[in-house]
Amino acid sequence: MAADPTPVTRLRLTAGPYTFDALASGPADGEVVLLLHGWPEFADCWHAVLPALGAAGYRALAVDQRGYSPDARPPRIADYAVPELVADALTFADSQGAERFHVVAHDWGGMVAWALAGAHPERLASLTVLATPHPEALNRAAAGDPEQHHRLDYVRFFRRPDGAAEASLLADDAARLRAVYGGKVPAELVESNVRRLAEPGALTAALNWYRAPESVISVPAGRIAVPTLFLWGSEDVALGRGAAESTGEWVDGPYRFEALEGVSHWLPEEVPARVTPQILDHLAAHRQG
Repeated sequence: MAADPTPVTRLRLTAGPYTFDALASGPADGEVVLLLHGWPEFADCWHAVLPALGAAGYRALAVDQRGYSPDARPPRIADYAVPELVADALTFADSQGAERFHVVAHDWGGMVAWALAGAHPERLASLTVLATPHPEALNRAAAGDPEQHHRLDYVRFFRRPDGAAEASLLADDAARLRAVYGGKVPAELVESNVRRLAEPGALTAALNWYRAPESVISVPAGRIAVPTLFLWGSEDVALGRGAAESTGEWVDGPYRFEALEGVSHWLPEEVPARVTPQILDHLAAHRQG
């Protein structure tokens, strides 16, 4: 990891009718690394990773994605379909002038990243996914393994359109929402996440990511040709080992899988000192030019 991290600055990105809040680090002319957060996270889940990427000479950009940025919060569930999220990611890269770029993603951001890599391999120099197996690997594991099927019960609850999930997560000073992080995310970041998700309409917009697909894990993601690094924590309560270990079956390009023993789902926040060097090594191996 770089010894002298560079500053992180705040940006506002306009895409069509929406404006997104973002964080950036590194030189404006550096190779672009787009970082995609998951649920329930924001761009600052990468707070420990961004400055290290900037110090290594990359233009690192992390965005509060659709539904998370207050000025990018459309009302319809259909507006949160994966193709819309993929289009947003391409627009974010375009805003930095990147014809080709690297993607680093966690949780739901990983789902978007797999779909992006499958649909637009010509745009990506490399792919790094934290925690989230390839959607087809997860789908197969959920169909054949009752344990993995039940690990996704929370997704079935979140998909209910009646407001029950929002009410449950925010009840008792958002006790259930706070519990999602399992004590693995810094307390100040949890408080910031909860405060922002408790704003009117914010949690519904974030949960619409789960509601937009036709079924629990029907995310369109084909075979992956770009160089890929997949990092997974052995203590992930939602995403089991079977799906993680079979993800490589869907990657045709150069592939490396690392199982981080004793680590939970929250890799960017829990163990940035372990994941950042691996991200940097993968980026360096596939640096453009």
